[in-house]
Amino acid sequence: MDLHSTFPGVMDLKWRAKRRIPKFVWDYLDSGTGVEATKARNRKALDRIGFDPSILHGAIETNLSTSLLGQEFPAPFGAAPIGMSGLIWPGAEALLARAAAQAGIPYSLSTVASRSPEEIAPSLGPHAWFQLYPPKDPEIRQDVLNRAREAGFSTLVLTVDVPVASRRERQTRSGLTQPPKLTPRLLAQIAMRPAWAFEMTQEIAREGMPRMRTLDKYVPKQLNLPPTAHIGYLLRTSPDMDYVKWLRDQWDGPFIIKGVMRAQDSELLERAGVDALWVSNHAGRQFDGAPSSIEVLPAIRAATRLPLIFDSGVESGLDILRAIASGADFVMMGRAFQFALAALGPQGPAHLIDVLKQDMIANMGQIGAASLAELPPIRTLSDLD
Repeated sequence: MDLHSTFPGVMDLKWRAKRRIPKFVWDYLDSGTGVEATKARNRKALDRIGFDPSILHGAIETNLSTSLLGQEFPAPFGAAPIGMSGLIWPGAEALLARAAAQAGIPYSLSTVASRSPEEIAPSLGPHAWFQLYPPKDPEIRQDVLNRAREAGFSTLVLTVDVPVASRRERQTRSGLTQPPKLTPRLLAQIAMRPAWAFEMTQEIAREGMPRMRTLDKYVPKQLNLPPTAHIGYLLRTSPDMDYVKWLRDQWDGPFIIKGVMRAQDSELLERAGVDALWVSNHAGRQFDGAPSSIEVLPAIRAATRLPLIFDSGVESGLDILRAIASGADFVMMGRAFQFALAALGPQGPAHLIDVLKQDMIANMGQIGAASLAELPPIRTLSDLD
């Protein structure tokens, strides 16, 4: 199959993914919180960012390479952390880690992934990031850091924008709980997705039901959690600046804060010794009253000298260029990599990486930019609706 003819864009992967995975899994992956206005706002705000086309500039040899945190990357994007990826496609974490390693881009493992740091260690490349949901217990906190470091993760990402569990109403309506329970309703949905069901059955026979394996050793015997929450909510806390400073002292590699949405926070974090800020509204999954990530990015860029990573709503190579031209140094994508896995299995991530690169090259040719440093100023476009 010629994948570029059949799946030339992220949207093609998205719609095939929706047809291949059960509805409750799709709702887990695709949903936001509330009425999902923040999720929609992310998309609309990106669509309003454009560039003036360029003509008569001659042939361009495009270079997508960039540097971040003292490392060189062949492209300015990577795979963001997604909790319980193994529910979306069996073995997701290892598949993504291997694809990222082969492409030379970062892969970030979530604290609440369905594989532990130790399990995916053989699949990691040199750009392995570990995303930490902040454990409350100091001993658990230190143990998780030690495990990540020993498994080969070089960069630590602290997520700070989940002080409480979000409601995620669409996910709740789907019937999915954590850990997943196979009710008749969910079994009926699974029966309608034979490819996913076959692969998942094989995985369960080998590894058991998907669960948050990093946290296995810390799970208390009795749990009483709302349906969209999980053991991670029970173990973690809402961090403060003292927590950030403690982590800075304990981690000897690059340290990133994920979930920054206010320019005034950047000065405090810069003084605390953080190495980079990750501008993100959690793709609309936590707070439905937030602005889009892209609209706050320029103000944060103006307020700090630190490198800026960006996510939320990114669905194309053009979106990556929009973010970089708006002040980002690097872009991470979560849902898109999951769409690729659910659509194409093990072939998906490498195909997505190629799609994004080709889209960036095509659009840079249209605007006359041979490198990311040559991107022209952005232009505000009229709404499309």
